[in-house]
Amino acid sequence: MSRKKKAIQRPLQPDPKYKSALIARFINNLFWDGKRTVGQKVVYDAFIMIEKKTKEDGFALFQKAVNNVKPVLEVRPRRVGGATYQIPMEVEPARRETLAIKWIIRAARARAEHRMVDRLANELIDAAKNQGAAIKKKEETHKMAEANRAFAHYRW
Repeated sequence: MSRKKKAIQRPLQPDPKYKSALIARFINNLFWDGKRTVGQKVVYDAFIMIEKKTKEDGFALFQKAVNNVKPVLEVRPRRVGGATYQIPMEVEPARRETLAIKWIIRAARARAEHRMVDRLANELIDAAKNQGAAIKKKEETHKMAEANRAFAHYRW
């Protein structure tokens, strides 16, 4: 980790269909080996599948799912006098979004459906309903922070 200055955040080009930077970040985290068009196709097809299953707008449900998965608190290790404590800290807004995106993608990849489009669509639907593995991960993170509340005075 650099000890110099904060990294400059470069502007992200919004995705071509919905003109959303959030979807662009989601696609960038989803695709492997430089296959952006495959990632776009998976996301857009998942939105179509969501619209068929729920009769709701796919983009709106996606935003709701990401907002539901965003964590408020997390624990960070801090070394104090030879012991390492897990200190609960508030999550910065950019990191909240990043964690939510990564947790949704990881949960979708772990699902049992055959195609990634099906997995992603079902995970987004579950996250919008406050269910599923991504929501479970968020709750687990919050429980860990709550359990270590006694060490909050070590916050820096």
